[in-house]
Amino acid sequence: MATFNEKKTCSQRMEAFGRFLWNPDTKELMGRTPKNWVFISLYYAAFYVVMCALFALSLFVLLYTTDPYTPTYQDRLKTPGVTIQPQPKDLRISFNVSNPKSWKYYVNALQDFLSAYNESVQAKINRNCTSGNYTIQSGYGPKSKFACQFNREMLKNCSGLEDPTFGYKTGQPCILIRLNRIINLLVGEGTTPNVTCAVLHAYPESIGNMAFYPENGTFDLSYFPYYGRQPQPTYTNPLVAVKFLTLKKNRELEIQCKINGPGIISDNPYEKFEGRVIFHLDIKK
Repeated sequence: MATFNEKKTCSQRMEAFGRFLWNPDTKELMGRTPKNWVFISLYYAAFYVVMCALFALSLFVLLYTTDPYTPTYQDRLKTPGVTIQPQPKDLRISFNVSNPKSWKYYVNALQDFLSAYNESVQAKINRNCTSGNYTIQSGYGPKSKFACQFNREMLKNCSGLEDPTFGYKTGQPCILIRLNRIINLLVGEGTTPNVTCAVLHAYPESIGNMAFYPENGTFDLSYFPYYGRQPQPTYTNPLVAVKFLTLKKNRELEIQCKINGPGIISDNPYEKFEGRVIFHLDIKK
């Protein structure tokens, strides 16, 4: 008689496993009768059919009630965020006027960015629009809306055409200001918004003289509203360029450029890119 702690031999283990797979005495397959296996299979088949049906129904309801061209709910900021070009790491632009290698990256970044604003490109994909008024459009569906042309020539001395170095060679750099897109936003509430820049944590005169392009640093209303990527796939963001003509050299300055206009918030302490952008500029010579 085997004791309680007696170990089973390999043949005994194999025999026990074989009886688990098929027990001829009880007619059980892996511990269950064929009838039980049929019931279990039917249960799980019905369970997964119901789960797939619920998933398909949820997906159908979602797609049926969601407009593919206009978001039903928008929880974004009511005032667009602001970005700059070139867009260096940590928004710090630092270069030495006498060292072309130090500013070549910024120049190349601006040339690459503005390539989409070449007149030859814009003429193929966008239309000339009447300035001063919103471009309100009807129509529904993909590519149902046109976009207005914004040519880099409008940036004049900051277009990279008159001066391929965008002023970096002479210590008068150009910075491009760009508004983030918000669908159906009528920016400025009928008044053309403009850009102003000031230095922070330093004497106001440290920023020196500036030139804005287009004139007065305005975002023309004709580029708004934006209708979304699908109905308006060729939309091109309008730009404002600021050229720092006499910025104080050999000192890192913190500069804030903000958008001014009715309904535009630029002093939210919790959203530092809402209606404004803050960057550091350090020109050495």
